[in-house]
Amino acid sequence: MRPTWSTPGAEDPVEAVRAATDGNGADVCIEAVGNPKVFEQAFFARDLAGTLVQVGVPTPDMRIELPFIDLFGRGGRIKPSWYGDCLPSRDFPMLIDLYLQGRLPWSGSFPRPSSLTGWRRRSTRWNGVKVLRSVVVF
Repeated sequence: MRPTWSTPGAEDPVEAVRAATDGNGADVCIEAVGNPKVFEQAFFARDLAGTLVQVGVPTPDMRIELPFIDLFGRGGRIKPSWYGDCLPSRDFPMLIDLYLQGRLPWSGSFPRPSSLTGWRRRSTRWNGVKVLRSVVVF
């Protein structure tokens, strides 16, 4: 799954999404930074009955303020995703079993592990968004 459209630098992201969708809004909006303002924008940028996935982790003091009738009247779903909704005690053994059976393609799925030595060289890779996640071995 990958984004099909985004609003980087849009003065009004909600209006930008509406304009790009003939006034309907997006089927799925993903809030990935844990910012209440971005959450509200994603909430109003989705189509009626659209889904808002909350991935960004807010701090305990953050609050959102939405008209209660909009929460009800717009329908759809608001779906928090806590670590991808993974249950490590259940999912990790299953993934290991699939890998050992040769049923989980591993090659190319993850960057090769590295140590902290040479981190400056690798940080240029991170800044250039060539590596989404990295495994650091201590």
